[in-house]
Amino acid sequence: MYIHQKEAAEEIVADVFVKSWMNRANLQHIERPDTYLFVAVKNHSLNYIKKYSSIHVVPVEDSNEVNLIDTASPHTQLEKKELHFYLDQSIEALPQQCRIIFRLIKEDGLKYKEVAEILNISPRTVQTQLARAVQKLSLSLTGYTGLPSRYAITNDAVLNVLILLIFCEIIFPSL
Repeated sequence: MYIHQKEAAEEIVADVFVKSWMNRANLQHIERPDTYLFVAVKNHSLNYIKKYSSIHVVPVEDSNEVNLIDTASPHTQLEKKELHFYLDQSIEALPQQCRIIFRLIKEDGLKYKEVAEILNISPRTVQTQLARAVQKLSLSLTGYTGLPSRYAITNDAVLNVLILLIFCEIIFPSL
């Protein structure tokens, strides 16, 4: 309902059940455990959204509903769009096989073995091509990030930004 990423939603539900189990002695007085668990999962989901985005939960007056409001500044939004545009250009500039493998793994969330089966290549080739794609993207994004080129290959921060942007695009397509 609130979290559209399956893995995150599963982890939230698991956390709620673990916390409930660990605190079961104090939860004996709860008359409707299904309602309690629903509210707990909802609250954990909203906390997750608050923690990992610029979207904040705002209660609607005189109702039990909430609205999600984006509080990012226009400058931040412009920077995100600019970086996303630059990232898309860099991905499109990759050789065809690198680009396909990168998109299948990083955007579609497939595993190396699944990509290998789809493209009829070995998993090791998938791993090598993905490493090349990340290396080339890191090099192409050094101009954008202002990092010296000698740090481009080993710069995990650039890769993390790339992955974060891709996942933000998947989770929050309207941003």
